[in-house]
Amino acid sequence: MLQRLEHLLGIEDLTREQISFILDQAAPFQEFQKHPLKKLATLRGKTVALAFFENSTRTRISFATAAARLGADTMNLQAESSSLKKGESLLDTIRTLEAMRPDGIVIRHSSSGAPQLIADRLGMPVVNAGDGTHEHPTQALLDALTIRDRKGKLDGLNLTILGDILHSRVARSNIFLLSKFGVNITLCGPTMWVPRGLESLAPNVRRVSRIEDALKTADAIIVLRVQTERLHEPAIATEEYILGYQLTPARLKLARPGALVLHPGPMIRGLEIDAAVADGPQSCVLDQVTNGLAIRMALLYHLVGGAAVEAPPAKEKPKDSTKD
Repeated sequence: MLQRLEHLLGIEDLTREQISFILDQAAPFQEFQKHPLKKLATLRGKTVALAFFENSTRTRISFATAAARLGADTMNLQAESSSLKKGESLLDTIRTLEAMRPDGIVIRHSSSGAPQLIADRLGMPVVNAGDGTHEHPTQALLDALTIRDRKGKLDGLNLTILGDILHSRVARSNIFLLSKFGVNITLCGPTMWVPRGLESLAPNVRRVSRIEDALKTADAIIVLRVQTERLHEPAIATEEYILGYQLTPARLKLARPGALVLHPGPMIRGLEIDAAVADGPQSCVLDQVTNGLAIRMALLYHLVGGAAVEAPPAKEKPKDSTKD
């Protein structure tokens, strides 16, 4: 008997089989997006709580749309209007939500580990929509689905991730996921954002400092959003970042023919990516948005709706593990 996933808290502890299961389950929901009437009754009578303690637009709307298209109701808690600003603890806020009897909770929080804290204390499925610099699992899943659809496979591809790897939960989740499929991953960015040790996150990961070296074997490129407040002297100035790491049409030509360009959004055109690349034929940005809906519908269907097909069992951590 295969064990059902209870939560989606991260990618690191999922097996390759579990990930493939989720990607495969998203396929019918990809087709569903093409229908003129985009409304199912699959989760009718269910309620999904959207607890976004960190500002978000794209991810929150994507989850809300996914729930609505499955027929579920949603209850929304956003950072700017939450009781946390009045001094209430995270756990008290979540317990208040639990008392309203939702059937699942999607949480985004600036503290790494917050979704795990909630999952350990509440008796409902929890989906991590991004926690601190830890993980953003649904982003990695939609990125993998986008690459697999375009390339026909994941195994053996070469991926380059550009930008602030150190602080990026998107980068971390993608490294965990794609390495399970034998993807060769190259990390590139300013030295202080790609420090030694990141290559130990997963097999087949390397660091390079020059963007030209990072791109020459790339089948796909993930361009990370740059937090502009981190661009300052003496670390790195905006002009220096643009000169050294912006993905331009000329630099894209250094990659393999047909190399895919992905970006988690929102993009800062003219900073981390040139507009001609963002809107060019190799850009997958809009596919990512559509596939994000499919992935999130599949997850809510499985976790909240109790889909009949069950996922493979989770990989057990070693009992003597000292990992934080």
